[in-house]
Amino acid sequence: MDSRIHFGLLRARIEDAMKRQCCFVTLAICFVAFEFCSYSQTPPQERPPVLGIDHVSFYTTAPEGVKTLYGETLGLASASPVEPGGLLRYMVGKQWVGYSAAPNPDAIDRMDHVAFATNNVVALRQYLIAKGVTVPAIENRADHSLTITVADPEGHRIEFIERGKAEVPASPVSALSRHMIHVGFLVHNRDAEDHFYRDLLGFRLYWHGGMQPGATDWVAMQVPDGTDWLEYMLNHPDHPDLRLMGVLNHISLGVANMKKAQATLEAHGGKAQGSEKAQMGKDGKWQRTSSTRI
Repeated sequence: MDSRIHFGLLRARIEDAMKRQCCFVTLAICFVAFEFCSYSQTPPQERPPVLGIDHVSFYTTAPEGVKTLYGETLGLASASPVEPGGLLRYMVGKQWVGYSAAPNPDAIDRMDHVAFATNNVVALRQYLIAKGVTVPAIENRADHSLTITVADPEGHRIEFIERGKAEVPASPVSALSRHMIHVGFLVHNRDAEDHFYRDLLGFRLYWHGGMQPGATDWVAMQVPDGTDWLEYMLNHPDHPDLRLMGVLNHISLGVANMKKAQATLEAHGGKAQGSEKAQMGKDGKWQRTSSTRI
């Protein structure tokens, strides 16, 4: 077991719940020692690397609210969209978060897709096809990246991307975070998802926990060739409302210094409200959660 300590993590659960032109963002400041579990895997066919989270794309009905959240509150740099239909894109170090117009303003699920990085999309496509996964042709993006998009067993759109040679702009001093440490989404059938992420792609379990002792409501699956992770959000209704879905389908942003990040967040307008306070999370993180309507 490889133990690594991450100081001062800020989890930014971005709830794109924008009924009546409003959106909600949940922010939690965390201090935690993570234990990353690894184990030997020898698949019959060599799997190309899956290196980490490249980007996450959401839908929005309130682009001005997105600009306020990412550009002002989180202080992230904007960049030109690179995907068809993209409206907004914000850089988190070398990663990014994108938004496009919601095809259906009444839709509950506002997560478009999650993208993981690889260094050989051609070989990864061949590998997935050999494992029985339906994979379309490789696409070229405006930034010269090569991508494939598949559906996981529950229908989540998962993209694998091999980056082009385009330069990534340096993060501004105002940026609250320079790395997206995990992404989470609603999962109904853990066994089916485990077959895809663990058995086929090599993701590995490093933590799971629940609201009650002995329960498993959250499962963290780490990418096989990096430190980022995917979080299964379990034991929720089949048809959650817009606000709950915005909590379940989320991203998390990491920072180097918890106190500095909290001060910066508050200076940018991200203040705690009501009974919100710092508390120990079930996964051992100190976190302060705040919901802001914008």
